[in-house]
Amino acid sequence: MRSRYVAYALKNAKYIYQTYAQEKQAENPVKEIADFANSCRFIKLAVINTEQQQSNAEVEFCVSYFYQSLFCQLHERSSFIKEDGQWRYLDGEIFPVADIKVSRNDECPCGSGKKYKKCHNV
Repeated sequence: MRSRYVAYALKNAKYIYQTYAQEKQAENPVKEIADFANSCRFIKLAVINTEQQQSNAEVEFCVSYFYQSLFCQLHERSSFIKEDGQWRYLDGEIFPVADIKVSRNDECPCGSGKKYKKCHNV
């Protein structure tokens, strides 16, 4: 999970594609992954819970990111399977979280205490 988050933050769409379960790769083309990653500024990953068995695992996490002037969070419980000795993302249950519109002079929702324009406004 952490490596996939870092890959999104670094805009490494090929790695994200390769870490999908083989049965899910066709429905997640590299270009679409890249388009999403390039449209966001990822700022935080919080792993909430993990459960692992021999060949499958679940990870509940929350990712915080900015999309244009919106502060967004993806709260998901992901399912992973082991294929060829590697953990691969299979699917996930997404929990609804409202996006927050952020203006330049608002306090940055990242929790820094700074104004958005001095913190994450690029």
